[in-house]
Amino acid sequence: MSPSVRLRLAAESDLPAIVGIFNSTIPGHMVTAHTRPVTVAERLPWFREHNPQTRPLWVAEQTGGGEGQGSAVVAWAGLSLFSERPAYYPTAEVSIYIEENHRRRGLGRWLLREIIARAPACKVTTLVGLIWAHNQPSLALFASEGFERWGHLPRVAELAGIERDLVIVGRRVD
Repeated sequence: MSPSVRLRLAAESDLPAIVGIFNSTIPGHMVTAHTRPVTVAERLPWFREHNPQTRPLWVAEQTGGGEGQGSAVVAWAGLSLFSERPAYYPTAEVSIYIEENHRRRGLGRWLLREIIARAPACKVTTLVGLIWAHNQPSLALFASEGFERWGHLPRVAELAGIERDLVIVGRRVD
């Protein structure tokens, strides 16, 4: 990845950027099951549920090219509880969201590799992804990093009047 992009733990002050990136994916119906934009206030409890040691949220920050140029959050990634039931605690769901102008540049692959590398420190031994079956770029990305198809849920959702299938991918990281 470019030396001008760094990954760091997300701070509450990053939430507007996180929400902006998230909301930008809704109209495309490729990434999320949300059908309307969310607000920062709505996402605040979700943000606070993440634990930096075991279920972190990270932001990819692009630093400015010169003195006086700031930095900007261009993507975010996180590990979420797969289930609140204690037996599933070693399993985490992966989320990756990238600002539109930074997609198709290798950032998703870099973020996924970082998540895989950091998962053991978060006491995670299994990673899962929930990906729409029509989202071929994400399915290909996860497959290229060793994720396998573990499940297929046909027509479990409706997006823009179209029934959609969900694919569950997974990978061990221990």
